[in-house]
Amino acid sequence: MDSLIEASSPTEPKTRGRHRCLESEASILKATLYLLERKSLRQVTADAIARRAGVSKATIYKWWPNKRMVALDAFLRSMTERIPIPDLGSAEADFATHLKSVINFYRTPFGRLFCQFIAEGQSDPGLLAMFRERFLYQRRAAGRLIWRRGVDRGEIRTEIDGEIVIDLIYGPMIHRLLAGHASLDDDQSQAVIDAVFGGLRKPDYVSSSR
Repeated sequence: MDSLIEASSPTEPKTRGRHRCLESEASILKATLYLLERKSLRQVTADAIARRAGVSKATIYKWWPNKRMVALDAFLRSMTERIPIPDLGSAEADFATHLKSVINFYRTPFGRLFCQFIAEGQSDPGLLAMFRERFLYQRRAAGRLIWRRGVDRGEIRTEIDGEIVIDLIYGPMIHRLLAGHASLDDDQSQAVIDAVFGGLRKPDYVSSSR
């Protein structure tokens, strides 16, 4: 289980060139967050990030290959800080809390960058691969941790694949986020949890947290 907890934290990006100055790195990521909350990924430039951070553009390119990777690091750091993994003694409660937190994040201007990374990745295979490795797989590890707790407590039917459970819980949110055909709110997230756990919960399970 320790490996799952560690996997839920974003992997630190590999350094390029000389060792990073943590103060400069923090300034760059903070500047990137500021700009991306006000402009789209395509509109934000490395020059603008450098000016806002008070560093040279060469400093940015020394540590990141392009502005998209800077934006990805900023996005991941912000999401990790805002969306902790709950442990409420019930997988159903944990998934409900976590899903609401993720939806609330995606409804913010910065959270909408998710769709922009997917779009940019269609013409940048390297970005898409890094997005999967550093975002998708890490977020799925968080869901897998919640699922495993439920299995260990005897709350969840063991014959159901955990990867399918994660798809069932978070898939509708991603579909609505990308297609924009329906709303994203707390009521809808709870409806998803209710529907999934109707088939996932063991009939004779009684939560000790109740």
